[in-house]
Amino acid sequence: MRGLADKASAGPVPARGSHQAVITALAVFAALALFVSACATGGTGARDEGPAQDESAAGAAVAPSSAPSPMSTGRPGQAEVVRIIKADPLVSTEVKRDLQPCTADDYPIDTSYGDLTGGSSDDVVVNVLTCGDGVGVGSYVYREQNGTYENVFKAEEPPVYAQIDRGDLVVSKQVYEKGDPVSSPSGENVITYRWSEGRFTQEYFWHNDYGTVVGDEPSPVPET
Repeated sequence: MRGLADKASAGPVPARGSHQAVITALAVFAALALFVSACATGGTGARDEGPAQDESAAGAAVAPSSAPSPMSTGRPGQAEVVRIIKADPLVSTEVKRDLQPCTADDYPIDTSYGDLTGGSSDDVVVNVLTCGDGVGVGSYVYREQNGTYENVFKAEEPPVYAQIDRGDLVVSKQVYEKGDPVSSPSGENVITYRWSEGRFTQEYFWHNDYGTVVGDEPSPVPET
């Protein structure tokens, strides 16, 4: 009986040994599979991110830009306005020649935007000034047409200044009499233009007298 018991107890031992061998073999196989997979992917995860970023950047580079250009916004900046002025054949050579930066890239121009002609984009009113005393030497109105700007008004009799007033174009021209200094004109002509049938026509005109400069002599004391 003891011999049989010894044989019976000895039987499971090889079974446990073979089961452990199977587990070990599976672990080795799994490790080999992970190693082969790592080699196939080309390295670590940190390195794998590099090509993905390059591919994304390349795709963005060939995609068409959806951002509107300065011409399509109807609001050109100062550099674009200067380019428009200098490329305009209706602007005099003198104005183009004198249109230079006063300091750094700051040009002597005043620009305003508004609806004067009923177009799809805002019209652009440009006043070109002198650097020293800010005298207006030219006033222009540009109307946007299919991505380009058309000159629809100009006044180049200095001193002149144009602005938008409730949908109308108002042009002021200072009047000098003989001997008037630049800083003290004798009066001012104000002309209002309105867009009609494809052009600006004069609507109103008035003249303002500034009067004479009071002398330095003291005024007499009024009698009581």
